[in-house]
Amino acid sequence: MNNPAEQVSKNLKQIRRRLAWSLDRASKETGVSKAMLGQIERGESSPTISTLWKIATGFSVSLSSLMQNIPENADPSVTLLRDADKIRQPIAEDGMLIAPLFPFDPRVAFEYFELTFPTSYERLSEPHKTGVIEYITVTEGQMEILSEGEWHKLEKGQSIRFNADRPHGYRNHTGERSVILSVIYYPSRGDV
Repeated sequence: MNNPAEQVSKNLKQIRRRLAWSLDRASKETGVSKAMLGQIERGESSPTISTLWKIATGFSVSLSSLMQNIPENADPSVTLLRDADKIRQPIAEDGMLIAPLFPFDPRVAFEYFELTFPTSYERLSEPHKTGVIEYITVTEGQMEILSEGEWHKLEKGQSIRFNADRPHGYRNHTGERSVILSVIYYPSRGDV
């Protein structure tokens, strides 16, 4: 597997070329500075998860399309076994680990992640594109999810669904790591 920053760099360049966007246009669409986008594309900067989401939202692509080498014409009807231990990786320097278990496929309209949050972690997320919905299940520890202006405390085995096209957040204020499974649904709008 490539270094995460190298994979993001490669995928960002490919997506921007496919859309025929200049760095100026990409900056306007994402809200990420032209300089930062250039640094990411050259592999000189590792973006935070917040920056990755801004880029994904601005480009109308899935988060996993920035993170992984996605095989062309992968058939979702074929059995596929994935091991989170082999693909789990830090995506930024904030201590969160991410395992893109099943990257986005337009035929099923969602992507599926395992996310590991270190102790004392908190992240507020800007709204994603209209219609994006997130489903979360806690598999280890406890987690709090911000939705509709309210923090919801989840224990192991509990789940929540919320509209991710509104401000939302994640926090682990316990003394142990928290692990969640996250399904992110994208409304039908072509290849994301």
